[in-house]
Amino acid sequence: MPERLQHDEIAYYYDMHPTEEDLMGETAVHAALIRYLMEVLVWLFDQQLCAVHDNLNFYQTPFWKEHPIAPDIAVIKGVDFEWVRSWRIGKTGPAPQVVLEIASDETWHKDLTEKPSKYAVMGVQEYFAYDPNQPALLREGRLFGWRLDRASRSMRELSLDRDGRLWSQHLESFLVPDSSYLCLYDRAGHRRLTRAEAEAEARRAETRRAEAEKRRAEVEKRRADAADRRVEAEKRRADTADQRAKALAEKLRSLGIDPDQI
Repeated sequence: MPERLQHDEIAYYYDMHPTEEDLMGETAVHAALIRYLMEVLVWLFDQQLCAVHDNLNFYQTPFWKEHPIAPDIAVIKGVDFEWVRSWRIGKTGPAPQVVLEIASDETWHKDLTEKPSKYAVMGVQEYFAYDPNQPALLREGRLFGWRLDRASRSMRELSLDRDGRLWSQHLESFLVPDSSYLCLYDRAGHRRLTRAEAEAEARRAETRRAEAEKRRAEVEKRRADAADRRVEAEKRRADTADQRAKALAEKLRSLGIDPDQI
């Protein structure tokens, strides 16, 4: 029997015992892409009320031995991130707006055939599946997506655009295949960055600004130096002209001519 933790909370069996998918493990490519997407999404929603989880068990009933669904990545907008053991929809918080699954040999078929309907029942609004493997597991492509049809409570498969992308309304991003990686881009074509990438880009931008400011300062100094040289040259010309005028005046006086009367 399940242990009661506190009012209306359940100690779910599969929070303490592995599921079949838990025992499968994951490849280095699979793990690397999940880490990358997690970092991108955490930074994307850094200033927003949003929780991003990886491989978290989601439950829909209080039945203690319910088999959970554990998407590779789940994005739950409107709630703060908390370190929770699992997520009971309607109790812990709402269903994820977006889930992503990264393909493996063992799960790829279920990702495409079974999970769209399961996520629809859960209330997930957008579901994306991506195959980072080399070569790709399916000839049909690497990127697949579905959006919830609220009227029928079923998933409607999305079509790639002419550039092979899918648009996520909730992520406000294009999902763009990039070999072993899946990248996110905004409408302006800028790639969504991780925190580390954004901070590195900010440092590079600051370095560029500092270098540009240094170049502007050097240009201004050269202009100021050139202006000083022009003033000095004009002064020398004026001094030379004054000396010549004085010499001429002296010459005229030596000849008995008053230069002031000329």
